[in-house]
This record gives sequence, C-alpha cells and structure tokens, in this order.
Amino acid sequence: MLAAMMLAGCANILRADPPPGNAVDTLPILGLSNARFWFDADPSAFGREALEMQRRQLAQLPAAARGRLPPANYLALSGGGDNGAFGAGLMVGWTESGRRPSFDLVTGISAGALIAPFAFLGPDYDPQLREVFTEVAPRDVILMRGRLRAVLFGEALADTSPLYKLIERHVNAPMMAAIAREYAKGRMLLIGTTNLDLGRPVFWNIGAIAASGDPRALELFRSILLASASIPGAFPPVLIDIEHDGRTYQEMHVDGGAALQMFLYPTMLNGAEANGLQRRQRTGWVVRNGRLDVEWASTNRSILSITGRAASTLLHFSAANDIVRIYLTSQRDGVAFRLAYIGPDFRGTRDEPFDNAFMRALFAYGQEQGRRGDRWRDSLRPIGSIEPAMPAN
Repeated sequence: MLAAMMLAGCANILRADPPPGNAVDTLPILGLSNARFWFDADPSAFGREALEMQRRQLAQLPAAARGRLPPANYLALSGGGDNGAFGAGLMVGWTESGRRPSFDLVTGISAGALIAPFAFLGPDYDPQLREVFTEVAPRDVILMRGRLRAVLFGEALADTSPLYKLIERHVNAPMMAAIAREYAKGRMLLIGTTNLDLGRPVFWNIGAIAASGDPRALELFRSILLASASIPGAFPPVLIDIEHDGRTYQEMHVDGGAALQMFLYPTMLNGAEANGLQRRQRTGWVVRNGRLDVEWASTNRSILSITGRAASTLLHFSAANDIVRIYLTSQRDGVAFRLAYIGPDFRGTRDEPFDNAFMRALFAYGQEQGRRGDRWRDSLRPIGSIEPAMPAN
C-alpha cells in the first residue's frame, strides 16, 4: 500500500501544456477579445463591454424615451450543489408572482451557473428549469468511482459524464441562438469558473460566445457549465483547448466556487458612473443557494469527516464574505441590494447528494418564497431571521 501511494504521488494523467501565464489575460477565445473577463485584474475590458451593452439598449428605445434607459436589474446566482433547487424554485415562483423582472446582467457560479441560462432567458424556460432541478436523481449527475482507486490513480472521486449529458440535453443550438438574440439587445450572461493553472477566477461572456457564429461555441458553452460545477477532487476538472501562436494548449478549469461563491460586478468598477455609463436606478438581486445560519453537526474522528466538515465550513464563510463584498459595493454605488437565501424554517434532509425528494422539497420552498415576494433582505442584519423583509416590486 505504501509503495502504491508513493507511485501515485509521482503519477500524472497526461494533458497538453497550459498556455504561458503572461499571455492568458489577452488570449482570444474563438477569435474573440471579449469572450471572458479577469476581474482580479484591470476591469477596463468589462467596462468597454458594459458601454457596448448600454449602446445596444439605447438603440432599442422608442423615440419617446429620449435616450433615457429604464431601471436596471442585475442577478447573481451562487453555488450550492443540490441546494441549487432553491434558486430554481425561486425563479419559477417569482414568475408566478407576476413581479419577476428581465435582468440586464445575470451571473452564475457552480449550481448557479446551471440556473443562470434559464433565468437569463426568462419565464419561457421555467419548465426546463423545473425539470433540471426536480426530475434528476444522483445517477443523473454523477457516477461514483472506487474510492481507493480514485485517490491513488485518478483525478476525482466521481465521474460527471451523466451531468454533461444533462447539460447537453438542455443546452442546445436553439438556446444558443436565444442567448445571442438577447446579447444583441444589450443583455449580458456571465458564467464563472476557476482557472486552476493560474489559481484565478474567470467569467465567460456567454452572449459574445453565442453570437460568434463559431461552430465550436456550443461545445465551449457546455464545457464552461460543466467546469463551473466541477468541485475539485470530487468531480474531474474540465480541459479547455486554447490556440496561441500556432499551438494548441489546454487550460484546466474547475468549480467557480473554488475562488468565489457569487459575483455581481467588479468592485473596482463603479457600475453607475465609471467610463460613461448612464446613471439610472439599479437593483442587485443576490440568490444564495444555501443557508446563512450555521448548521450544527457532530463530526466523527476520521480524516474524511474532519476534512469534509472543514471544507463545508470554509465554503459557508466564503459565501458570507462574498455577500458582504456585494453589499458594500452596492451601497457605495447606489445599487439597491436584495438578498434571498434558505432560511432556518426549511428543515428538509437528504440521504445522499442530489437526493430527489430533498431537491423537490427545496424547490417547492424556493417557489413559495418567490411567489410571496416578501422575503428579500435589503440589509445584512439580522441574517438568521425569517421575518418578512422588502417585497420584490
């Protein structure tokens, strides 16, 4: 056993070289300079894209509007694994309330990435959203590998080929065409992954990719969604081919939650005033596919139990920190803040990840919260309360 572990430590699963680190920020994807954004660097590229989105929105206004844009709505969807059923149900219930807005910007990470395309395209895609988050079973998402073999010789504990088939079934050419049409109207859809070679978050501009007309765009979009939901160690990373200086490289991408749990817009960019953006009323809707209160659990004295509990604690407070960052940025920029999350009044339990009964119950809980529209928080205190807050007007 010791010899096998030593050999495994020296073993590698072959892959192509990653592109040179100093070239990654400006590498064109499918020939596009705006296919993705690196928000931990200079936000000017995103600023230029935001200006272009504004120009397209202004071009669609009737003459009577005199060049003044209506209020804007931004939506941020967090990670959360099977807790994504909450956000999916929230969207459907929000539609049923008659108060769900059209979003100028939608961002999604991990489970939120799987919700984001449907939320971006609007209520017509609610039936598909319901199907993805209530009709799946564990076998429709992952296939578990032998634990010892995976640890010694593999790159993950599970095989996500079932999840890719689920993505493939719903993310198709008609969806890409619909996203491209909305992008042409000045709306933006961003999906976050983590570039593991660089250890940096990257947000993919799905509208630009869809509108490129490149035959590789659909496969790239599917790979981005799979990567965004691929928890490191549990799920295999996704390799994305990149061409540079006549060579083909491979970038390794994993769950966007490895870097960020949720994201609205760059903190270094004032969404109202910077770079010529028009001042207007704006609301940021933040959906936390998880709880904000801490759940008690007895931790066994085993390496898997201890590391698993530590990892879940890390992710919980990473999400809390992201919410604080979004809140403070929105307050600075005059963006109205609204937060929805799984409250302590939801007491459903799961027997295993992606338990269908649990996801159905959580979807129904989110649906009721969206339908009522009175559970949105406009501040961060008290985070554990379940009292009614701001209505979704």
